[in-house]
Amino acid sequence: MTTTVSERVSQSAFDGSMLRVVLLMDLHEGAQQRFFEAYEQLRHDIASVPGHISDQLCQSFENPSQWLITSEWESAPQYLAWVNSEHHAEQVKPLGACARAMRPLKFTVLRETGRAYDQAARPVAARLQPTPRLGAGIVRHALTFTVRPESVREVAAILSSYASPAARVDEHTRLCRTSLFMHGNRVVRTVEVQGDLMAALRHVSEQPEVRAVEEAINPYLEQDRNLNDPESARLFFMKAALPAVHHVAAEEGDSPDVTRHALFHPAKPGQGEALARFLAEEDEAAANRPAGPVRSSSIFQRDDIVVRLIDVRGPLDSDADLDAALGTRDPRRAEEFARLTAVPAERTGAGPRTMNLITDRRAPARS
Repeated sequence: MTTTVSERVSQSAFDGSMLRVVLLMDLHEGAQQRFFEAYEQLRHDIASVPGHISDQLCQSFENPSQWLITSEWESAPQYLAWVNSEHHAEQVKPLGACARAMRPLKFTVLRETGRAYDQAARPVAARLQPTPRLGAGIVRHALTFTVRPESVREVAAILSSYASPAARVDEHTRLCRTSLFMHGNRVVRTVEVQGDLMAALRHVSEQPEVRAVEEAINPYLEQDRNLNDPESARLFFMKAALPAVHHVAAEEGDSPDVTRHALFHPAKPGQGEALARFLAEEDEAAANRPAGPVRSSSIFQRDDIVVRLIDVRGPLDSDADLDAALGTRDPRRAEEFARLTAVPAERTGAGPRTMNLITDRRAPARS
């Protein structure tokens, strides 16, 4: 079953559309043969992944060190389930070791033209994105990781005290907003970027003030990492990635009466995608209410971790206020939510678990 996506939705992994993934790689000098052999080992494993349709390996005829891997998937959730798995992290290690730079891009398939497509036997579950989506040109992403429980106060102090990095990355890319939340010992950092997300993340990681903060929290992390080791850093941030899977907005843009909240929703084992899909439907309904306070919602999901980033008009001072704004009054929907979440709701609705806001930084309008 797929979600009916309205014009208010600018991003959704749940409309059932096929996904085309493009990975552009620039290899270290002399690594071409080693990279090709690593791909040959990997491609047979990929072929058996649920939802995988096909893939191609391409080498630039102008520059032999540039390679392109394209793959087609029945839907975005099937790809995300594979790319976010521990197995995937191990599978792609040999490829990553060959590359100076990698740039992944993900596209839902809107139209196809040509005899090859007309004659191809598509899986029954695969379909095209029905209409183009509209939005404000913002890319959303999040990272999540845990720290040692006894270090929560120290980590919160470190993460709230650093100077903001320069917002302007290049003439096409700008860091618009960074919001950081904690729930117990879990940290969630969300970013909003106009332009190239990978360029913005690389820009932020290279800023001295951000680097100093990352080094300062290193001793408190539950997962070890060495930022001076490119492979260790790459694996940490790969495992920490919390992709945006849905965004709906009643209206876009800043307003002084809008406040931001993050809600943590741990799912029952194996129910992360279903829970994210459920919350996407709830938040779309909330954004469609003419007099409702919900201005926009972004849902991030990886495995059984689901986080909602909610912008609302006016202050909401308690979980009860959030519950009233977001929760469904339909008892059947409340029961469905209870079947999906690892933390049963105490009230009717989606039972928000509000995260503590550590810092919310917006770039100046003309930076």
